[in-house]
Amino acid sequence: MNAVMSLNDVRTKELLTEVMVDLIKNKREVLHEIMLEALEEVGLANAIMDGRQNDFVSEDEIFAILNGANE
Repeated sequence: MNAVMSLNDVRTKELLTEVMVDLIKNKREVLHEIMLEALEEVGLANAIMDGRQNDFVSEDEIFAILNGANE
C-alpha cells in the first residue's frame, strides 16, 4: 500500500520551527557551523560580483606574472 504524505503551509512552518528550536537548544555547534558556512558563501558571492565589475585579466597575463616575465 502506498502512503501519500501531504503537508500544508501551516504544518510545514510548524515543523521547520521545531527543527530550528531543536538545533538552537541541542545542536549549537551544528547550527554555528551552518551559519558560518552560509556567511562565508555570501561573502564569496559578493566578492565574485565585485570582481566581475572590473576588467578581466587574460590568462596569459596571469601566467606571465607568475613566471616572472614582468620583472
